[in-house]
Amino acid sequence: MSNDRLNTDKTTVAVITGGHAFDVPAFRALFDSIPNTDCYIQHLENFSADVGENAVHYDVLLFYTMPRGVPPEDVKGPQSRIRPALEQLGETGQGIFILHHGILTYQDWPFFSDLVDISNRETDSVHFNLSLPIAVANPDHPITQGVEPWEMIDESYVMQEPGENSNILLTCDHPQSMNAIAWTRTSRKSRVFCFQSGHDNQTYTNPGFHTILERGIQWCAGKI
Repeated sequence: MSNDRLNTDKTTVAVITGGHAFDVPAFRALFDSIPNTDCYIQHLENFSADVGENAVHYDVLLFYTMPRGVPPEDVKGPQSRIRPALEQLGETGQGIFILHHGILTYQDWPFFSDLVDISNRETDSVHFNLSLPIAVANPDHPITQGVEPWEMIDESYVMQEPGENSNILLTCDHPQSMNAIAWTRTSRKSRVFCFQSGHDNQTYTNPGFHTILERGIQWCAGKI
């Protein structure tokens, strides 16, 4: 791929994976279904290596990653590029979208904790296949404007809530879920959108989830 392929009227998104398994065909179908968007699914090592020198040209960097601990230092090979690449987040002004288990990426690394505005990202518990009621906490934000409450089947986390630097957009009133489901903030020069939802195809195909995913990408790109 050359840089020319990113010169498009569509919103370009690097969909970055690694550290957690997922339903590959369903995940690809989800991103293929987003209108006016070109999504390039790639492993974290490929994004960090940036062989075609395209990383800076994406409108949005979307993280569906969950490697544990901290990114390695003093190693050779592809792993050596990860930390320097991530430490540049926010410097270019590209939008940053942290999706589902992406908020748990490198849980022990203060840099990523600051990015998602949760200082302690250890989960107290994880629950699967719950019917979660989603409420709109901020109906005036471009991502949630006109969105009605909905329910969806998804995985949930019980963990620390985002800090005071975050703008909470969606919430969930369920004893087995954190309250904040979606929030925005800024980091350096970039818009950041964190969306806790998105475990599997039960969620991918939910219209409410899909609306927030699509609008979140466009907001991160500065287009709404």
